[in-house]
Amino acid sequence: MIIGVPTEIKDSEFRVGMTPGGASEFVSRGHTVVVQQGAGEGSSMFDDDYLAAGAQLAETAAEVFARSDMIIKVKEPQPSEIAMLKPGQILYTYLHLAPDLAQTEGLIESGAVCIAYETVELDDGLLPLLAPMSEVAGRMAAQVGAAYLQRPNGGRGVLMGGVAGVLPANVVVLGAGVVGFNAAYVAKGMGAHVTVMDVNLDRLRYIEDVWGNSIRTLYSNRHNIESMIAEADLVIGAVLLPGAKTPFLVTRDMLPLMKKGAVLVDVSVDQGGCIETTHPTTHHDPVFFVDDILHYGVANMPGAVPHTSTLALVNATLRYGLAIADKGWKQAVLDDAPLAKGVNVLDGKITYRPVAEAHGMAYTPLEELIGSPAVS
Repeated sequence: MIIGVPTEIKDSEFRVGMTPGGASEFVSRGHTVVVQQGAGEGSSMFDDDYLAAGAQLAETAAEVFARSDMIIKVKEPQPSEIAMLKPGQILYTYLHLAPDLAQTEGLIESGAVCIAYETVELDDGLLPLLAPMSEVAGRMAAQVGAAYLQRPNGGRGVLMGGVAGVLPANVVVLGAGVVGFNAAYVAKGMGAHVTVMDVNLDRLRYIEDVWGNSIRTLYSNRHNIESMIAEADLVIGAVLLPGAKTPFLVTRDMLPLMKKGAVLVDVSVDQGGCIETTHPTTHHDPVFFVDDILHYGVANMPGAVPHTSTLALVNATLRYGLAIADKGWKQAVLDDAPLAKGVNVLDGKITYRPVAEAHGMAYTPLEELIGSPAVS
């Protein structure tokens, strides 16, 4: 199989879909890897590294798309990339289709086999291809929040850990999953007073088992959220419903409860956001204010630390990518039920129910198109 790796073109996206080490794995199995020139430079992975791994270089994205059976990327395809997809071509990347009607329609029209990293799901509910970027984004959320709490950056002028005789910052984390756990970990390490909120009591118990009473946990409902954000200096949105649009937990009418200059970091923004007043921003223009509350909504936070992020991502995605290349996508999906959940669009049909429901479009079960995947 010919695997193509184009340069990412989303604003300030410096990650790359494959490392030289990953390319070497594909080549050792008899596959061809075509990497766009300069694709890895933002991640400190250079053309000579890919050539040494046995990959080939292409001058343009058009050449990569034209030659390849499978495209491996990081972020969702941009309009110019969707236009280059071919019927039956495999697209293996993050998609986040639920809040993005235009992309969904474009992929339907393309006829490509669209496999989303973020909806590959194990039997226990874990999301193995989303988890590494959730770890990065969660840890970054606390760092970013700390930076924007500084007065020159628009915040209240609060130091996360305080000092002797001065209380630390109050940090509220909405969601106790991978993002929330890692955000709480870093905020706690910076000395902040951290409260994690969730409706999953098992996750809250887990946090208490790990950290005892050094981090507070609280059941998430409207009353409790209102109470907590009123005292918060930093609120981190870390809510995820796999493949679906995120519900709003902090609504527009709650903002007047918050302190002027408080910071909202909505890591959930790539799935629609859990803060109603948040919208996607970029690393070049990351923040805006609503009612004197600073909002940070960068939708590709891990792109700011691309070397770390690329290595972590490929560590997770490689084994599934190799299975697709070795067996063909259909057999790989039939052999692996978690991978089957990653198929979001196939033959011009939506095969992932939450995406169809988000857009009010028809849903076609994957089994109707290819048969039933093996039970894992």
